[in-house]
Amino acid sequence: MNEPSYAQQNEEFTTEEISADEEDGVVRRLRFTGNRNASNRALTTLVRTRTNREFLGIRRFTPWYYIWQVFGVGESPSLLNREVVANDIERIKLFYENLGFFEVEVDTSIIEFRENRYEVSFLIREGPESSIRTVSYTGLPELENENLLRNFYRNSVFSGHMLNDSTFSHNSRYRAQQLREEQTRIINFLKNEGFASVVRDSVRALLRRDSDDPTTIDVLFAIRPGDIYTFGDIQINLSGPEGGDEFDESETKEGPPHALEGYAIRMQKQNKAQTHFDLLTEQIHFKPGDTFDQSAYLRSINSFQNLGNVLINRFGLSEDSSLPDFSESVIPVYFDLQTIPKHSLRAEFFGMRRYGFGTGAGANYTNNNVFGMAENLNFGLNTSFEFVSSRTLSEIAPRDTTGRRTSSGAAIFQSYEVRAEYSVPRLNFPFTFLTGSRFVESARTRYTLTYSQSNQLFFDINSDIRFNLRYEFRHSSRYTSLFDLLELDIVDTNPSDQFRQNLINEFGEGSFEFLRIEQDFNPQFSSIIRYTFRSQNTHLIKRDFGHFAEFSLSLAGNIPYAIDRYISNPGEIEGSLPSPFGLSSNDLSYSRFIKFSSDYRRYIPLTQNSVLAFRAFGGIAQPIGDSETIPLNRRFFAGGSNDIRGWNPFRLGPGAISPDDLSIPGGEIKLAFFKEYRTIFLRDVFNAQWFLAWHTDAGNVWYGPRNTFRDEDDVELLRDGKFFLDSFYKQLAVGSGFGIRLDWEFIVFRFDLTYRVHDLQEGWLENRLPYFSFGIGHSF
Repeated sequence: MNEPSYAQQNEEFTTEEISADEEDGVVRRLRFTGNRNASNRALTTLVRTRTNREFLGIRRFTPWYYIWQVFGVGESPSLLNREVVANDIERIKLFYENLGFFEVEVDTSIIEFRENRYEVSFLIREGPESSIRTVSYTGLPELENENLLRNFYRNSVFSGHMLNDSTFSHNSRYRAQQLREEQTRIINFLKNEGFASVVRDSVRALLRRDSDDPTTIDVLFAIRPGDIYTFGDIQINLSGPEGGDEFDESETKEGPPHALEGYAIRMQKQNKAQTHFDLLTEQIHFKPGDTFDQSAYLRSINSFQNLGNVLINRFGLSEDSSLPDFSESVIPVYFDLQTIPKHSLRAEFFGMRRYGFGTGAGANYTNNNVFGMAENLNFGLNTSFEFVSSRTLSEIAPRDTTGRRTSSGAAIFQSYEVRAEYSVPRLNFPFTFLTGSRFVESARTRYTLTYSQSNQLFFDINSDIRFNLRYEFRHSSRYTSLFDLLELDIVDTNPSDQFRQNLINEFGEGSFEFLRIEQDFNPQFSSIIRYTFRSQNTHLIKRDFGHFAEFSLSLAGNIPYAIDRYISNPGEIEGSLPSPFGLSSNDLSYSRFIKFSSDYRRYIPLTQNSVLAFRAFGGIAQPIGDSETIPLNRRFFAGGSNDIRGWNPFRLGPGAISPDDLSIPGGEIKLAFFKEYRTIFLRDVFNAQWFLAWHTDAGNVWYGPRNTFRDEDDVELLRDGKFFLDSFYKQLAVGSGFGIRLDWEFIVFRFDLTYRVHDLQEGWLENRLPYFSFGIGHSF
């Protein structure tokens, strides 16, 4: 006797014929029942039958659909398509079978609860869940290196207790995804050991159910590795920017050290390529005649891609890009490359907002291949102008006799930067020995020299000269290390006229307090050695999945300290150095300090159209030795469109100190937390996706424990700005609001309106003024 279907057992649902052809109704409700081992969210993402997008997850609140009904723009109705529903049944079944529910049953109920308004329900009976008891391997080739076999088992997805030399005891849930991952791992392992002909059919997972308990499965990976192959000759063709099949020069490198005996690297190029043959051979991570190694082959491809001056038009293991000829034991390798134009000139115009609204322009010249070895030379010039209103300037203006702050009017802040950078796609001294290391997928050495001037609210940077020597190590597509071996910086600043007059009025010119604050604006000489580790698996423009993390540790001031102690005035430490080349009439002060910062960002897709983003930032800078302060341009600051919105740049903190009473800007400790929810509400308007965003930012900066500033009566003047474990959380400024994102494929425009939820001077929900901010790209 046939057992009734699951839908028939649930008489409250009316199952209709899937083959009916009605597509004029709107899907307003989508339900899943019986799904104990799969979340509604997972199944909603899986199926193609959907309701219109709900705002903030509020059931059936679909404002974009309502806008479409009234104005004809927004989101069109999500119509019922019974063929799609039928396909969704198969998707759900396959989903459950991949989770080990091989007896799953799925049916549907489609109810018209109002005219042309439908509820679609998927009725699921999961059945018993299967588990994997053991995982075994058979057919593995004999390997000369026993460590390879041990590593093979150690790196297994199912590694654990071994029952014998080829069987693991697993005793865990069945997951088809794990079997696929293990299959891919086995294939890659074999290809890296010379078995180039291995394909997916060469590695099969055979399942055997227990006769007494059918939900218990033993897995056997049956492996047919095939023959071992070797790399044949390498053929590299390099054309100029205009391409073509005719070449002007050729060179062949036969035998050691570039190839084994009887093998060769053959190259030909056009004169317009302006590239040395040695550059091409440096990118090859294997030798013709070596045993085939897929990882070395892929690393060679990545090396060409990372040069920066060539494009890969074709690569392969056959001359016509077809499948390799596995009837021969030798596999030749082919690369067809093309150089990009050597010279390029780019101009750009941009908008900005720091203290007011401004605009700027820049020009960059690039030589992509200076000496024929993929060296890159770049010269850049950027300048900007920013209108700052009298209201903003009045925040730091001197008080009049009535105690009110008055400003002489608006101002134009100007800044410019000249930059020169020379980089090579390899590691120079002292890290040359790491070239070709397995943990370095690609590398680059950069030499950068910049000169800049700018106006700030509290101070002006008269000149900032910086030299940086950086080594970049790309470990994988996810992990990168940046090592700044040498960064030298000479910065000459002075307080803005209004800020200086305000300090004189408050403390008196020549007072102890005024002279102490003025030290912050003395010319500074700093040296830094810094290591940064970065992990990322997100799209750097879209930022709609994955994460971004960066950790940085810096040690500063040791070079000027050594000059002061051993060269400038041997035996004595003065804490300052004479200005080199007459760059400043004042001596250069310096500070020794250590600085650490961490920045973690997480992007969680909630639906196909919305994402929830989080960011946490923490940093601390601590003077060491006889130093007591951190240089002004090395401190932490808070506020701005890319930081804690609702406050202008540099206008938040330290601690609970009011901007009106601020005497020493910046802090040595910073904590910040950010949240942003983004959802699409308009599609393809001006070729952009329009996002509505709700953001909340919180944080502040504080003075560190060694930053002391006492007046002549030994009263601590910075206490309200210092970090104390029992009170810092009360000094977290909070801003929240809404914004719009215009997302093109290559750029994002951002507009935000923020309210100060917690204004440190006025309290919680007391400041009702909105603060507008504009930015390019997502704020984090």
